[in-house]
Amino acid sequence: MTRWTTAVLDPENTGGWAVVHSPEGFLRDDNGAMFPREWLKRQDLMIISEHGIGHFDGEPVYLLVLKRSDAIDGCSWQGLRQFMLDGDFDVYKKLGYAAQISTWAREHRFCGSCGQPTQQVPGERAMYCKDCDVRHYPRISPSMIVLVTRGDEILLARSPRFVTGVYSTLAGFAEPGESVEDCVRREVMEEVQVKVKNIQYMGSQCWPFPHSMMLGFHAEYDSGEIVPQADEIEDAQWFHLNDLPPLPASRSIARYLIDLYLARRSGSVEPVLPG
Repeated sequence: MTRWTTAVLDPENTGGWAVVHSPEGFLRDDNGAMFPREWLKRQDLMIISEHGIGHFDGEPVYLLVLKRSDAIDGCSWQGLRQFMLDGDFDVYKKLGYAAQISTWAREHRFCGSCGQPTQQVPGERAMYCKDCDVRHYPRISPSMIVLVTRGDEILLARSPRFVTGVYSTLAGFAEPGESVEDCVRREVMEEVQVKVKNIQYMGSQCWPFPHSMMLGFHAEYDSGEIVPQADEIEDAQWFHLNDLPPLPASRSIARYLIDLYLARRSGSVEPVLPG
């Protein structure tokens, strides 16, 4: 049974549950990040907007978008990444979706064309500008993530933004007018000066930081020597499958691509991409 499903719910409805998102992340207490909606509305919160976002275990869930991280007794604020690491992937999916809707709601309170206030469109995930007669929908940015291999070696790199010691696969956003396969070739060349071949699509994962659709690939090494991109790649190396560095979180598509290749090389059971 799917615990979390997205839906456009009318904020005028009463009851249900709610999650609260602010610039510091999600509000949580000892029981998690979902609260009785009516109780939250009795708190002294500076709410920018409210959105009905779906159902969790059959119960309606709403999102309260806050201007600031207000303090509530017994509660704290926690970033989305920590929820991913906590272990309940269905909760992470719910909050990942909520984070994207919150980002969209903040960025489209006013029309980007004329600057006039926008309004939510009933029954649709859209903000409407009456003056321009235009609807603003949540943005999804396609990006590629690729594991480059050379027999029993895989090419991994680390960004200065990564957790200390962790290496991961290469990734980057697709440019306008560019196929994702072209994006794979360009990004690998830009980041490590390596040419790849035999590009294969492996799966996708929504990555809400803040609105990426990660398209996962496997590619084989063709030619070139590793030269890390200045200011983008701190280090990049070929690692033997039996001597790997610390890797990304187990639920990430980056880790899935690595684990899948390890399984195929060893003949063991292939992992399943969380989704």
